[in-house]
Amino acid sequence: MVEGGILEDGVVTVEDMGTGQGSVISPLLANIYLHYVLDLWAKRWRQREATGDMIIVRYADDVVAGFEHEGDARRFLDALRARLEDFMLSLHPDKTRVIEFGRFAAANRKKRDLGKPETFAFLGFTLICGRTRRGSFQIQRKTRQDRMRTELRSIKEELWHRLHWPIPNRGNG
Repeated sequence: MVEGGILEDGVVTVEDMGTGQGSVISPLLANIYLHYVLDLWAKRWRQREATGDMIIVRYADDVVAGFEHEGDARRFLDALRARLEDFMLSLHPDKTRVIEFGRFAAANRKKRDLGKPETFAFLGFTLICGRTRRGSFQIQRKTRQDRMRTELRSIKEELWHRLHWPIPNRGNG
């Protein structure tokens, strides 16, 4: 067996459990593990427990679940926390919340004087309850500004680096 360690501040530590974050095998193992821990369980929960429509979207370990009824959302979140604890996993407290989002969110919140619907981030995008030019509901997405700034800065640095290269070579680097 080959053991890989974690290099942090010049010191390598080798763990006997799990895989190092960022390792090549980590996303594959997470997908296999979460297929059984989350995907199949959520499918059963939808069939047995949900009183309205439910959708779940997962990409690696990022998950968004949508519910027709708030009660379903809250019961699912409680059940999910318990399910993950059984497998020594947990939800990130800063990234886990129940929000009112969707076709009727703006009108419902306006009736209660709560302002615009909340937004949420998923896979580098901020998702927003919006409207088309004709006024019908549309989920809009914006690239997260911090990631956009970082990417533009790296492009600018690379272009600056290539400034004095011969013109035919500038795009091939």
